Amino acid sequence: MRRCGWVSADPLYEAYHDVEWGVPERDGRHLFEILSLEGMQAGLSWLTILRKREGFRTAFAGFDPDVIADWGEEDVARLLDDAGIVRHRGKIEAVLGNARAWLTLGGATPFADLVWSFVDERPVQERRATLAEVPASTPVSTAMSKRLKAEGFRFCGPTTCYAFMQAAGLVNDHVLDCDRHDAVAALGGDM
Repeated sequence: MRRCGWVSADPLYEAYHDVEWGVPERDGRHLFEILSLEGMQAGLSWLTILRKREGFRTAFAGFDPDVIADWGEEDVARLLDDAGIVRHRGKIEAVLGNARAWLTLGGATPFADLVWSFVDERPVQERRATLAEVPASTPVSTAMSKRLKAEGFRFCGPTTCYAFMQAAGLVNDHVLDCDRHDAVAALGGDM
């Protein structure tokens, strides 16, 4: 299979690329998980996050904002001792704070509606020939970052927002010679 150049030969990475990455996601709770994991990834490799993803899901109660929004300092301390996740106080506190912001926004549907509004409800179909053409951020991801921060979200800068947009299928950034490009593009037609 031909894949995007960022994918290593690790089977976990290949499966993520081949099944999940770039597939349009509309479920607001799953979008919350993706944004949380992208925030956790800042400064680290995505493979590190993938290897710890089940640990994150366990530690953060399945990324259920209704549960984790009420967590406090005792929970932060517990999470800082959890070797199954990235133990970074700022990132952990951001996930909990983002759960509160998600609830204040109105929950799953309003959150999904908000993030999808940045692409007019339809995945952006990029046609990049090489990985070098893929930007780290865009004016759209910058606008999304500003809006999310205004809503109380943290660890969601323009680069994190662009990675989130790619992962959640708001933008199809599979390069043209990747076997997933056309398959993911076809998923955007029924939105």
